[in-house]
Amino acid sequence: MNSAPEISTEACDTIYSTATGIGRAAVAIIRVSGPSCQLILRTMCPGACLLDRRATFVRILDHSSELIDLGVVIMFYAPRSFTGEDVVEFQVTGSRAVVAMMLNTLSRFPATRHAYAGEFSRRSFANGKRDLAEIEGLASVVEAETITQLRHAQRSASGQLSRECEVIRETLVRCMALLEGFLDFSDVEDSEATSLRDVVALVEDIRERTKALLLNSDHPERLRDGLVVVIAGPPNAGKSSLINHLTKREVSIVSVVPGTTRDLIEAHLDIAGFPIIFVDTAGIREARDPVEAEGIARARKKRDSADLTLWLTSCEDGEDFDETQIGEMLRIRTKCDLAPQARFLDDCIRVSTVTGAGIDVLVARIAAFARSRLGGLVDSLVSTQRQRAAILEADGALERFLYNQTAPVELLAEDLRIAARCMSRVVGRIDVEEVLNNVFSRLCVGK
Repeated sequence: MNSAPEISTEACDTIYSTATGIGRAAVAIIRVSGPSCQLILRTMCPGACLLDRRATFVRILDHSSELIDLGVVIMFYAPRSFTGEDVVEFQVTGSRAVVAMMLNTLSRFPATRHAYAGEFSRRSFANGKRDLAEIEGLASVVEAETITQLRHAQRSASGQLSRECEVIRETLVRCMALLEGFLDFSDVEDSEATSLRDVVALVEDIRERTKALLLNSDHPERLRDGLVVVIAGPPNAGKSSLINHLTKREVSIVSVVPGTTRDLIEAHLDIAGFPIIFVDTAGIREARDPVEAEGIARARKKRDSADLTLWLTSCEDGEDFDETQIGEMLRIRTKCDLAPQARFLDDCIRVSTVTGAGIDVLVARIAAFARSRLGGLVDSLVSTQRQRAAILEADGALERFLYNQTAPVELLAEDLRIAARCMSRVVGRIDVEEVLNNVFSRLCVGK
């Protein structure tokens, strides 16, 4: 992926890129945006009659009029396109040779170059087709791996947060106009009381809206990053067997030799639509081997920082559970198929990776835990720490306004101006240059 330095969005540039994955496939999509699109079509698809937003089956030629492929071309005339510019999409056979010929042909047109990561979306932003909150939502849609991540990302990408922020900003502008009117007509009897009563009522309503946006947004990126679930316990408790069973692949080496796992081994899973990072760790015991001791130290550190720990002990040996655990823990008795008659007084979950017994119960408990931690985030419109920080600052300014109603009107107006400016930052109207490259670089080259 091409990283984007200070990306040029000059109108004279026409950009192109594949919009599908690299490698052999049935179809590859190549996207072009900019003023040279119609020249490119006249050269590569001579004689073709391309209507706006209509798929047309054509012969696609190179600069020597040699056939590249038979494919589908769709023309999106400005401004009715993703970027707001003329955009053409070529849908061709997804072989490496065809794609290479297409890109080589496009590179030979004047003022035409390969796009940087996220540059199509940046042009969409620059041309007013999408705001920054929608672009961040689009980036999260691209990155989504679970249903809950996708649903949350689509709320931002569809503009729900942007619309709410715009309502708040417009109301703040109205409030500032009312205060300005008071300053202009301060000699009118009762003007101060009338104006402030109206403004206070509006600000109280706005404050409820900002508080609603901040609800369940303490860690807005946790849903994207996932919860960390550490599998811990003494050697040969079945930790590696459990992670292999959950992932349905050989993630960790399983051996009867104690201390086989030395380093942290991660596996990313979708549990009930929530992203979970399972971490297999070294068996915790007193070790003389310095390598194993280091693995145990890492296991303890990871366990203490995890969202949830699965502490495993075997039904065969009946070892005690770790009572020094920091944070949430599920107690699990493994290898219950080898000790079917064993009775335990603790509230453990009994499982067997051989028969699958108890695994569904364990997964359900993990899903319930994930839902309790991440469920609220799914309904939250705030999806990034940047958005939350701006809304939090706006909320603080509104709180100051309501607390200091007897302050000079000029100071009250300044609090409203700060709040309006913060809401504008959420959607990228102002003060966003320092975050643009970071936001757009999260997108694919063809986005």
